[in-house]
Amino acid sequence: MGEKRFMISEPKHLVSCKSLLFVLLTLCVASAAWAQQWTAVGPDGGDVRSLAYDPQNADHIFLGTSTGTLFSSTDGGHSWSRFAHLGSGEDYVIDHLVIDPQSPSKMFAAAWSVENQQSGDMFFSHDSGKNWETIPAMHGKSIRAMAISSSDSKVMVAGALDGVFRSTDGGKDWQRISSSNQEIHNIESIALDPKDANVVYAGTWHLAWKTADGGATWRHINKGMIEDSDVFSIIVDSANPSVVFASACSGIYKSQTAGDSFQKIQGIPFSARRTRVLKQDPSNPAIVYAGTTEGLWKTMDEGKTWKRVSNPDVVVNDVMVDPRNSQRVLLATDRAGVLASDDGAQSFLASNHGYTHRYVTAVIADKNDASAIYVGVVNDREQGGVFVSHDASQHWIQKSKGLDGRDVFTLQQASNGDLVAGTNRGMFILARNASDWSPINNIINRTAASHPAKKGSKAVKTEARSILTARVNEIEITPDTWMAATSAGFYTSSNQGKSWTGGPVMGKQDFVAVQANDGLIALATRSDVLVSKDRGATWKDSSLSSYVTGIRGINVTADGEILIASREGAFRSPNAGAGWEHMQNGLPDKNISSISYDDSGKRLLATSTETGVVFESEDAGHTWTRGPDSGYPLRHISLVHGRFLAATPFDGVIIQPDSGNRSASVKVTTRRTN
Repeated sequence: MGEKRFMISEPKHLVSCKSLLFVLLTLCVASAAWAQQWTAVGPDGGDVRSLAYDPQNADHIFLGTSTGTLFSSTDGGHSWSRFAHLGSGEDYVIDHLVIDPQSPSKMFAAAWSVENQQSGDMFFSHDSGKNWETIPAMHGKSIRAMAISSSDSKVMVAGALDGVFRSTDGGKDWQRISSSNQEIHNIESIALDPKDANVVYAGTWHLAWKTADGGATWRHINKGMIEDSDVFSIIVDSANPSVVFASACSGIYKSQTAGDSFQKIQGIPFSARRTRVLKQDPSNPAIVYAGTTEGLWKTMDEGKTWKRVSNPDVVVNDVMVDPRNSQRVLLATDRAGVLASDDGAQSFLASNHGYTHRYVTAVIADKNDASAIYVGVVNDREQGGVFVSHDASQHWIQKSKGLDGRDVFTLQQASNGDLVAGTNRGMFILARNASDWSPINNIINRTAASHPAKKGSKAVKTEARSILTARVNEIEITPDTWMAATSAGFYTSSNQGKSWTGGPVMGKQDFVAVQANDGLIALATRSDVLVSKDRGATWKDSSLSSYVTGIRGINVTADGEILIASREGAFRSPNAGAGWEHMQNGLPDKNISSISYDDSGKRLLATSTETGVVFESEDAGHTWTRGPDSGYPLRHISLVHGRFLAATPFDGVIIQPDSGNRSASVKVTTRRTN
C-alpha cells in the first residue's frame, strides 16, 4: 500500500445531493466501547490532521486523523486516548473539528474521503462526542472547511467541493448559499466575520470570494493576489475585522480593507509558500502563526516580519494556541504527530503519549531477548523506519539511523541476532548491539561463456556487479540461504547478505512475497505463484486461478502446503502448487491480509483488513472458526508471551488484553503482507 497523502486534483463533476433521502445514522461508538477492545501500544506518533479544544475547558482537546478516528486529551495534550471513529471505513480525513462555544457538548466534524474525493460527511454530537450522527443535508459532500460564528453560535458555514453551505439553527438545517452559476466551488477554506455573521469569506482552488449579506450576493476578492492561487486558509482579525489574512500556494496575503485588496506579505521564503493553516493568538491579535510544508512561522507584528520557529522538516496541518496561556502551542503535523511548546513556539517536543497512527508492516520478537520486539513502518520518512521495545511493547525507541527515511516493508532476524530490513530502496543490516544500519545490496551475477576460448580449456566465467536499489517486499532467512523478493527480481545470498545473486524468474520480476520450508520455495507476484522443489535450481508456474490479482502474503508449511492471502480471498495448495482450492467455510471470501501457521498449536491463523477478527483453522484450512475480535483492521498477527500482538494499517501495534482468550505461549511464523 502506498502513501496516504492528499494531493487534490480538480473534480470532473460535482457531488449530487442525496441528503433528502438519507436518514440519520449513528456511525460511531463511545469511548467506553473502545476500552473493551485490544490496546494500541505504539509506536507513538504519525499523521495528525486537526486540533480543537473545549471552549470552557482548554485542557480538553480533540484530535482528528486521516482515517476517521478521533483522539482526545484531558490534560492539555500531554497524553491521548482513542476516542471515537467516524464513518464505516478507514478513509475519512477529519480536517476540521468545531465545538459550540455557547454549548460545548455540541460538536461537529467535517470529513472528506480519500477513496472518493468527491464524497464526505458532516458529523454531529450532542453529548461531547460520546455518540455521533451524520447530518442528512450534508451527507455525501466532500467538506473541506467549516466555521462557527463567534457572535452567534447558531450560525455555521461549511465549504465543500460543490459550494458554500450555511446553517442558522445550530447545524440542524443547511442551505447552499453560493450561486450555482458562479465559480464558487472547490472550497478549501472559510471564515466568518467575528462581529457580523452575514459576512463570509470563502477560499477556493482558484482565489477567494466574499459575501456581506449571508450569501445573497458574492464578489470575487482577488485584487493583489497572484491569479492562479489556491487559498488554503483565511482568518479574520478578532479585534479588527477589516484585517484579513489569506494563505495560498503563492504565499501569504494581508488585507486591511476587509478583502477589497490584498498585499503579499514578505519574509517567508518561496520554498515554504504552501501555508496550510493560519492561526491567530486569541489573546494577542498581533501574533499570527503560519503552518507550512516547511515548518511553523510566527509574526509578532501583524505580519510585518516573520521568523521560522520550528524544524524546517516539519509539515504543519493545524495550530492550536491555548487561550489561557499563549505560551502553550500545539502543532498537528504529518508523521511527527503532535508537537508541543511551552515557551511561545521557541522550542517544541513531541507530545504523543497514547497517540498512535502508524502503518505497521512487520512485527518480530527478538530470538535472544524475550522482552524485545521490533516493528517496521512505512510513510513516516525520518520519523519512521524501525522501532524497538525492550519492555514487551510498553515503550518504543526509534532505531532507524542509516536508513535515511526509507520505508521498511519487511524485517527478519538472523541466527546471530542481526536484524535485516527490506526497504523501498534496497536491503540493510543492523548488527547486534550496533547503532547504525548498513546497506547489503551488492549483486554479483556470474555467467559462463557459451564456448571455451580453446578446445579442452575450461569455460571462462564473466562477472557482472551491480547495486540493488529496488523495493524489497519480503526477506526469508533459512539456515543456509537468505532470500529476497523484490520489484527487480528474486535474489539469494549464501554469505549472510554480503553479496547476492539473482534477477527475474521465468520472465517475471515484481515479486511481493517469498517463503521456504526445507527445499520447497514459493515465490509470488501479485497474481502468480512460482514453485521450486530443489532450492531454486528449477521453477514451475503453479497455475493459480487467473482471477487472483492481489496477492498479499504467502506461507509454506512443514507438510509442503502453500497458503496464499490475497484481495480475492485465501487459497490453499495441499500438493506444493499442483492444485489450488479457495478456502472459505467460515473465512471471509475476500481481503485476506495474512495467513500464518502456529507450529505448537497446530493451527492456521488468518487476518483481514476489513475486520478485527482472528480466524483459526485446525484442519489445514478446510473449516475456520472466529477467534478473538481485536476491534481493529488487521494486517498480520503474532503470538508473544501468550498474547496476540497484531500489526494494523493505521493504528500501530495492538495487543490482546490480559482478560482476552489467550493461546499457548508459542512462536507463530508471521508473514508481512502488502
